[in-house]
Amino acid sequence: MPDYVIVGGGSAGCVMAARLSEDPDVSVLLLEAGPRDTDRYIHMPVGFFKISAGPLSWGYETEPGKALEGRTIVYPQGRVLGGGSSINAQVFTRGCPEDYDAWAEEEGCSGWSFREVLPLFIRSEDNDTFAGPYHGHGGPLGVSSGTPHPLTRVFVQAAQEAGLPFTADFNGLRQAGTGYYQTTTRGGRRCSTAVGYLKPVLGRPNLTVRTGVLTRRIVIENGRAVGVEIVTEDGASEVVRAEREVLVCAGAIGSPKLLMLSGIGPAAHLAEHGIAVVRDLPGVGQNLQDHTNIDVVYELTGPYSFDKYKKPHWKLMAGLEYLAFGKGPVASNIVEGGAFWWGDRAEKTPDLQFHFLPGAGVEKGVGSVPGGNGCTLNSYHLRPRSRGSVTLRSADPNDAPRIDTNAFADPYDLARAVDGVKISQEIMSQGAFKRFIRREHIPGSGVRTLREYQDFARQAARTAYHPVGTCRMGHGEDAVVDPELRVHGIEGLRVCDSSIMPRLVSSNTNAPTVMIGEKASDLVRGNRAGASAAEVGLAVGA
Repeated sequence: MPDYVIVGGGSAGCVMAARLSEDPDVSVLLLEAGPRDTDRYIHMPVGFFKISAGPLSWGYETEPGKALEGRTIVYPQGRVLGGGSSINAQVFTRGCPEDYDAWAEEEGCSGWSFREVLPLFIRSEDNDTFAGPYHGHGGPLGVSSGTPHPLTRVFVQAAQEAGLPFTADFNGLRQAGTGYYQTTTRGGRRCSTAVGYLKPVLGRPNLTVRTGVLTRRIVIENGRAVGVEIVTEDGASEVVRAEREVLVCAGAIGSPKLLMLSGIGPAAHLAEHGIAVVRDLPGVGQNLQDHTNIDVVYELTGPYSFDKYKKPHWKLMAGLEYLAFGKGPVASNIVEGGAFWWGDRAEKTPDLQFHFLPGAGVEKGVGSVPGGNGCTLNSYHLRPRSRGSVTLRSADPNDAPRIDTNAFADPYDLARAVDGVKISQEIMSQGAFKRFIRREHIPGSGVRTLREYQDFARQAARTAYHPVGTCRMGHGEDAVVDPELRVHGIEGLRVCDSSIMPRLVSSNTNAPTVMIGEKASDLVRGNRAGASAAEVGLAVGA
């Protein structure tokens, strides 16, 4: 019988499996519904656009959006060892210190201030460029600075022409400005948590990894989680018991679904589906937050972007360069440059994030351009006020849950989305781009009035793949876990992934999820996670 059963081998689950199994006196079982991360496209940085949909994703779609003209949105979530870190675009950002301070000071999550979590970010990191009080070297997670595509450099120049200062490190002293993203890559290959954390320790005798197993429910006896019921790929069902704790790391969609299937959640909703209520926790599945993305797409005057590699001879050349040297287009995550800036100047920190892609039609659902050569600039509001939900469709574990992002339910979020589109257009109209751009393809010349911008935002909105918050950490009747990630009212059970974030961070979410895995491992082991926080705080001027 393992001491710890970890449900979900994603960004946080792989971290926890590696960290907890460092103690040879405990045994760890990691369960993942998807396959091993053997697909070749996982490990090529450019391959993310081929695997964000398909068999390595759960294939979710949202409910029709009331403020999105009734549209449903494809909602990729990783179903493979490494989870989101195996299928994402590998952009490495953490958010602002103020994000984490708000968790501690305004949400009652003691131990989660920036001073206290920064040592965990540093511990996880193996940065090939930056050092000092904000960065680490030698950690499991490879973080690299690539060689930007020439058009990405043009974007950064254009953003400076539009008034944004150059920022060398989005995870350093200042987030605001434009610059080049670092990526979770190492040596020209993706560094998921399956690669960075799990693969080096698979030989440990106290660590077992099982893939292709669906966890149907958490087994709870006398108010304590004692194991899980799983179904293997051949349809066999079994109960796996845990000596110490069950640790749920199934993500912002999977974790609330599993809790509700196990009788932990809003009592009335569970009763609708004939599920016996073990613990009435109204907050399970509520508080869903995500970044809502809007793309602006341009047709280029020539083959200046990655789009030229769609042609067979260019594709062959790129493949040969990667095989020979580990460099070139295949080693790029495409999303090489971006910016953080303000839509609402009353905000203390930037409230918009931008990603530039030297290509068109890269993201699923965003079409290519007529001439075949294009580029894309997308943006989203960083701290949305709208809140959605994840609820059960039925009591069948094989049924996808209902995902209602409720995007733009708060008019403030729509206003910020419009700001993002307008700033995108301003950047792309600068002189640096003059000889490269033929015309604006999306939204095009037909969008001019505020109403037209709002309609465009509603029609073009899509997920940025950053769902969080559905098992909110904190106190009060809507909280699901306490600051030590223990599920309220159930012993031996923790949730340890992005679902515990009380508020969405002002950035991409993979690095914060890795940090949560590090923090959760310390909490489970009883370590004082922020042991060096005071020293780090002094170093960064906290």
